[in-house]
Amino acid sequence: MTEIIKHECGIAMVRLLKPLSYYQKKYGSYLYGLNKLYLLMEKQHNRGQEGAGLACVKLHARPAEEFIYRERAIGTSAIQEIFANIKDQIKNTPHDTADADWAALHLPFAGEVYMGHLRYSTTGRSGLSYVHPFLRRGNWRSRNLLLCGNFNMTNVDEIFNSIVAQGQHPRSYADTFVLLEQVGHALDMENQKLYDRYKKEGLDDIAITKSIEENLNIADILKKPARIWDGGYVICGMTGSGDMFSFRDPHGIRPAFYYADDEIVVLASERPVIQTVMNVHAWDIKELNRGEAVFVSKTGKLRVEQIVEPKKNSACSFERIYFSRGSDIDIYKERKKLGETLVPDVLKAVDNDLDHTVFSFIPNTAEVAYYGMLEELNNYL
Repeated sequence: MTEIIKHECGIAMVRLLKPLSYYQKKYGSYLYGLNKLYLLMEKQHNRGQEGAGLACVKLHARPAEEFIYRERAIGTSAIQEIFANIKDQIKNTPHDTADADWAALHLPFAGEVYMGHLRYSTTGRSGLSYVHPFLRRGNWRSRNLLLCGNFNMTNVDEIFNSIVAQGQHPRSYADTFVLLEQVGHALDMENQKLYDRYKKEGLDDIAITKSIEENLNIADILKKPARIWDGGYVICGMTGSGDMFSFRDPHGIRPAFYYADDEIVVLASERPVIQTVMNVHAWDIKELNRGEAVFVSKTGKLRVEQIVEPKKNSACSFERIYFSRGSDIDIYKERKKLGETLVPDVLKAVDNDLDHTVFSFIPNTAEVAYYGMLEELNNYL
C-alpha cells in the first residue's frame, strides 16, 4: 500500500423484486423501498458526519422520461435534507400520487433500485462534488453507471495511470471519480461486445438494446479493473438498466452485509441495521466474504461470485471498535473478550488492590468491553 487508509463511510442498497403496486397494496406505500433506504441510512448516521447522497433507478421509465434520480447534500443534517428535497419533488407532482402504476413510470424517486451513501472523511477533500454516489451518464441505459462505496484506494496513482494508458483523459484525480471512469470503461466494452454479437445474429437495434440490458455480465466487468485495486473497500454500483452490485476487498477490511427474500434485497455496512429495518434475525443476514461480490440483475436474479481470491483477513480495527454497533452478535462477543483479556494487566497495575479501585469506561463504545472486564474480575474474586 502506498497510502494510509483514511476514510470510513456507510453504504446502503435496496432492490425491490415486485412491482410498486405490490408494496402499495401490502404495505400501504409504493415508496416502500425509499422508506427502507431512509431507515438504513438514518441508522448508520454515525458514518455520515460530512455528507450523504442517494440515487434511484426506475426500471419502467419510457423514452424522453428520466430513469435516474440523484440527490446529495453536505453537513451533519444531510440525510434529512436530501429526503426533504425528495418529499418536496413528490408533493409538487401534478397527479394523483396514490396511483402506483403511474408513479412507477413518472414520479421522481419512485423506483425499484436504490443506493445510499454516508460520507465521513477523517482527512481528504470535502464539498458536494465529492459526495457519493458518482454518476456516469449516457443515452443507452445499460451504459449509465452509479458508483459509491466505503473505501480508500491506496494506489490511486496506478489506477489513474492505467486509464490514461487506455487513452482516456480523466477530469479529476479523486479516487471515486477514477474508479467510476475505470469501471465505466469496462462497462462500455462489455456493451460493445454484446452489441457486436447480437448484430451478427441479425437482431435489430431495439432488440439488441433489450438483449444487452438482460445479459450484462457485471462480474466480468469488475474482474479486470479489480486486479489492480489495492486498499480497503466495499464498492457499490448500479447501471441505468437496473443491474446492482456490491464488491468487498479481498482482505475484508471494510464490512458489508446483505439480506434477501422474495420481495427485497437489502445491503448495508452493518448487520444490526438490517436486523432492525427488516425485523429479521442475525442468522437471516449474510456477510459478504472477502473478495466476493453480490449481484442482482435487471430481472431480479441474485447471485454471489468470487471476483478476486481472498487474502489474509485484515478487518479494520477502527471499523470494529468504533463504527460498528455493539449490538452486532460478533462485535459484542469480540468487545467482551477484549475486556476480559485486560484483567491480568489491570490487576497488575493496581497491585491487586480491588478494595481501593473504581472501574468505569470511556467512551460509550467501550461499554461492552467493560462488562467483559467486570465478569472476569468477578471470576477472579
